[in-house]
Amino acid sequence: MRWYGLGDSQWERIKDLLPDRESHVGETAAHHHLFADAVLYRYRAGIPLRDLPVRFGDRKNVHRRLRRW
Repeated sequence: MRWYGLGDSQWERIKDLLPDRESHVGETAAHHHLFADAVLYRYRAGIPLRDLPVRFGDRKNVHRRLRRW
């Protein structure tokens, strides 16, 4: 298990709880997993979204999804 991320067994338990956007092209489970990891990292590390590491993708997209969620 990664320090701030979800392990595979944890992800399997919650993956169906994240809302899907059927009309949104290109949305995959990998994006959901990365988003969940980004949110967990942000809160566990106690950092603002602007300080998210690059590996989580564009911080503006993470912020937008978190706001919608």
